[in-house]
Amino acid sequence: MNITDVLLDYIFDTSPQPKSALNIFRLSLLDWAAVSLAGKNEPVAKLVRSYCIEESGNPEAFIFGSNERLPARAAALVNGTISHALDYDDTHFDSLGHPSVAVLPAALALADRTNCDMKSFQYAALLGMEVATRIGVWLGREHYRKGFHITATAGTFGATVAAGYLLKLDRTQMLMGLGLASSRAAGIKAQFGTMGKPFHAGLAASNGVEVAILASKGFTAAKDGLEGSQGFANTHSSEQNQNAFINLGKDFLFERVSHKFHACCHGTHAALEALIKIRDQYSISPNDIEEIVIITHPQYLDVCNIFTPQTGLEAKFSYKLTAAMVMYRLDTAKLETFSNDLCFDRNLVGMRDKVFVKTDTTLSESCAKVEIQISGKGILKAKYNLAELKNFKERETKVYRKAESLLGPIQTKKLWLEINHSKSTGHGSVSQRLFPKQ
Repeated sequence: MNITDVLLDYIFDTSPQPKSALNIFRLSLLDWAAVSLAGKNEPVAKLVRSYCIEESGNPEAFIFGSNERLPARAAALVNGTISHALDYDDTHFDSLGHPSVAVLPAALALADRTNCDMKSFQYAALLGMEVATRIGVWLGREHYRKGFHITATAGTFGATVAAGYLLKLDRTQMLMGLGLASSRAAGIKAQFGTMGKPFHAGLAASNGVEVAILASKGFTAAKDGLEGSQGFANTHSSEQNQNAFINLGKDFLFERVSHKFHACCHGTHAALEALIKIRDQYSISPNDIEEIVIITHPQYLDVCNIFTPQTGLEAKFSYKLTAAMVMYRLDTAKLETFSNDLCFDRNLVGMRDKVFVKTDTTLSESCAKVEIQISGKGILKAKYNLAELKNFKERETKVYRKAESLLGPIQTKKLWLEINHSKSTGHGSVSQRLFPKQ
């Protein structure tokens, strides 16, 4: 199987995307817009935005948190970074990446540059997110566990496809774009817990815009940059999952994306849901807890297992502290809950030190088990799997409520109406329609 040809066949197949995939995509678009608007004043957002505004350039595209417009590449960098600043965006557990924050900023930047309609923007973005997801699966678990951040690596290819579609690249130009993207895709997990992690999303989006524009101008690159013997996959992953592209174009793997309902690393969410299940079922008081054991897949030990977090950001990557927060009934869905002060709260620290993390290789990455030792009552156990998705209406309700909590009911309603009114009859550019007032 020539993977590049398979991808190109998919990209240039004009078959309509299924309604089910579009429905889930629109949820992700609402979710992405909400977390981006909520994160526009984060420290990393201010830094990257001010840096790009200082450089300036052609005022082509919208950016969060400013009335300034920037060149498409810079806008993608800014918006990608901002949308991942809170680490509150969607995750795809099949690929272990965050597809929206890499692809949507690239698609939005090119939507402004090309002045396309909402329908074309959504088609291009969904196309890119499916490619990002499939390439993430293809690169495999070993790629991620070796230390590569799939949002940054696979996300670059998805961003390239979305940008290339809106630039109307022909097959040869798209091939060159993918080849050049193979040299630009990068990101390491060592950055997790720092500003470097959200910056990865911005880089992926910016890279996609850059290589697509260069390809549109005739830039050439290796035809086998993606899968050649010295191409991206073989230098970044020792063994690829050749089943990743089965039924590409017929089944949309992106539909399995998972949305966050806790404002912290998605790797902690299954454990938190299991703890909440026990807490609420048995009305547990923190004073009754002797010990908590979280059992998870070992890959998360170097992702979200910070023992003694010192900042609100580090708290988002701590099984021990987030578990303590849940047992004290702090609202982990609210952004403001994750403050620096909570890391030094006496009650939380005491509970944190009662939490122990173990691993089980038989668990999937989306699953966790918890055990709570209760004084005089034995051990209570629960299991939760994030991959067991709710039906669409339940998912829609939860994502919509999350957006309302971040933006308020009026802005959420207007945004949701624009997302679902995808015909080209709307007034203004895609960004003007989605974000008339930030």
